[in-house]
Amino acid sequence: MKSYPLLGVRVSTPALELRSATDELLDELAPLVRDGKTHADPPPYDDPMSFYEKDPDLRVAKWLRAVWRSRGRVEPEAWRLYFVVMVDGRPVGEQTLTGVDFATLGTVTTFSWLSADLRGRGLGREMREAVLHLAFAGLEAKEAASDAFVDNAGSNAVSRGLGYEPNGSEWATRQDRPALLNRWRLTREVWEQGRRDDVELHGVEACHALLPLS
Repeated sequence: MKSYPLLGVRVSTPALELRSATDELLDELAPLVRDGKTHADPPPYDDPMSFYEKDPDLRVAKWLRAVWRSRGRVEPEAWRLYFVVMVDGRPVGEQTLTGVDFATLGTVTTFSWLSADLRGRGLGREMREAVLHLAFAGLEAKEAASDAFVDNAGSNAVSRGLGYEPNGSEWATRQDRPALLNRWRLTREVWEQGRRDDVELHGVEACHALLPLS
């Protein structure tokens, strides 16, 4: 999207591509949300989360409204980039990158989901590596954080495998019940040690002026 560079960023790896979440791509991804392909057992999301909505059409509407609200907020205090995960030319999930007081702290957090029928193939790790490359190589982040419920084996395994260090725990609510989260921390120095040379960034420099990076 030429008029708004934040919607022109792409990250490509040999296995997948992260494309900025334009309305057209969100519309292509919506059937997965409607069909419940975002769900997992045990539930991976803390409250509030649109994916817990039982009515399929309302679930899509709530999800889109949440994306639109956050996508339009680009402030020094907080910004969030949304990406649609593409595999073999079709949308299969969502990946986000969030900066909070980034100009001061240089820290980002990530969130993602992958269609239920594609889990267990290493794509979750590939998505995380792609967005971390954007954060560290493209935006000069100093540190990345992640969290996952203690029973979310997949997300915790990805963090551990990529060199994140345990960073304590905290309580959150999940479908109105308390659940414990593991917190993880990845420094730039550790990321550099395992930095990949097959991840490509596209359109990142054009968005630097719009993101409050420094």
